[in-house]
Amino acid sequence: MRVIPTKLEGVVLIEPDVFGDARGFFMESYHAEKYAAAGLPYHFVQDNHSLSEPAGTLRGLHYQLSPKAQTKLVRVLSGAIYDVAVDIRPGSETFGQWVGYVLSSANKRQLLVPQGFAHGFCTIVPNTEVSYKVDQFYAPAHDRGIRWDDPALAIPWPTDRPLLSPKDEQHPYLADAQLELEGEEG
Repeated sequence: MRVIPTKLEGVVLIEPDVFGDARGFFMESYHAEKYAAAGLPYHFVQDNHSLSEPAGTLRGLHYQLSPKAQTKLVRVLSGAIYDVAVDIRPGSETFGQWVGYVLSSANKRQLLVPQGFAHGFCTIVPNTEVSYKVDQFYAPAHDRGIRWDDPALAIPWPTDRPLLSPKDEQHPYLADAQLELEGEEG
């Protein structure tokens, strides 16, 4: 397994060891001891799985407020996505910066998105299935988001006319987003 740092501290790209032969392939998509030895000692509590039928489906940019903030380990089971993490940690030197990578069933890459980052992805091909682990349960009262097309972020999504959920259409820009619970300091 290769762990590749990104320009955003804590966000890493993971290339698992894949063993292929005439039958197909085998890989460990997650191994707690190996991840901990690589400096990724997260305890995941929930697995999520989504199917996006049309290409150009955009989900995000999502995050949960502390103390329910989530670390996500994202991978693609079939198809391909452009996967993005945005630093939303108040006071961070890289606040408002983002990284984006193509994750696909072919390249088998994973993106680890730690707490303090918004996450979103856009499907590149039809019938894309995404699976991701989280280290906190979904908490609707802490659920927040940022607009996918925030000009301050200028993310080059693979489409300029994505299919969005009604909820994702209503997210504020980063400058107006709630990043902490009332009374909490970062």
